[in-house]
Amino acid sequence: MSNKLIHAMTGAFVAAAMFATPVMAKTDAATEAAIKAALAGNHRSAENKARDQYRHPLETLKFIGLNKDMKVLEVWPGGGWWTEVLAPVLKGNYTAAHFDPARSEGSKKMVDAYKADIAKNEAVYGKPTVAVLMPQTNQMTPVPAGSQDMVLTFRNIHNWMAGGQEDAMFKVFYDSLKPGGYLGLEEHRAKNDQPQDPKAVSGYVREDYAIALAEKAGFKLVAKSDVNANPKDTKDYAKGVWTLPPTYREGDVDKAKYTAIGESDRFTMLFQKPAK
Repeated sequence: MSNKLIHAMTGAFVAAAMFATPVMAKTDAATEAAIKAALAGNHRSAENKARDQYRHPLETLKFIGLNKDMKVLEVWPGGGWWTEVLAPVLKGNYTAAHFDPARSEGSKKMVDAYKADIAKNEAVYGKPTVAVLMPQTNQMTPVPAGSQDMVLTFRNIHNWMAGGQEDAMFKVFYDSLKPGGYLGLEEHRAKNDQPQDPKAVSGYVREDYAIALAEKAGFKLVAKSDVNANPKDTKDYAKGVWTLPPTYREGDVDKAKYTAIGESDRFTMLFQKPAK
C-alpha cells in the first residue's frame, strides 16, 4: 500500500472520528466578562440576584459554552430570570420562544409582562426577538430551520412531559439548530432508583430519561455537570418540587426547613447536533 493511500485513509479515519465525537463548546473571555456585567446589572432585581446562589448562572453558562456571537434560542423563558442574563450578553442574537398569548388569558398575561420587561430594559437588552412555541396551538416554528447556534431551556422538560409533548419539543430544538449546534438544558433531577413517572407530576425527571429524549431526537451527549446539584433535596414532597423555594407551595408550613434545603437538585447537560 502506498504512503499516499495510507495518508488518505488516515485522514479519512481522523475526520470520521471527529464527526463521531461531540465537541465541547467553550466560553471566551469577552463573553465571560459580559456575563459578569449582566449579573451585576441594575436591571436585575435584588430578588433575582439572591437566587444566583442556587442557579449558578456564570458556572452554568460557562459549562454550556455560551459565546456572545452565537445565535441563541431560549425555550419557554417564563418570567425571564435567564433573559436578564442572556439578553444583555447576546443583544440581537437572542430569541425567546414563549407561550402563545392567544391560548389563554394566563398565557397572555405572562407574555405581556415579559414583553413589557424587555421594552423597559431595551437599552440593556438591545432588541431581542420574542417568538411563539406552543404545541397546544400548533405553533412549532419559532425560528427558521437550521438558524441557531445554541438552544437553551431551563427546568421545562417536566412541563412537556405533563402534556405528552416532549418528543415534539425536542424535534423543534433539533430542527432549529445549525449542524454542529448545541442544546443546553437543566432539569430537576429525579431519583434514579425509582421508575420515571411519564407525566413527571412531581416536577422531577430522571437523567437517563432526559438523555434518551435528546438522543431519540438525534442529539449526541457532550457532557454532564453537577454545577446545580443539591444533595439536601430529598425529592419526596407531597406537593412536588414546588414545595421548595422559590415557590413554597406549602406556604408557611415547615418553611424554614425548605429554605434550609434551598432550590432543587438539578442536572445540567450539553448536547450537540451532529455536524452532518
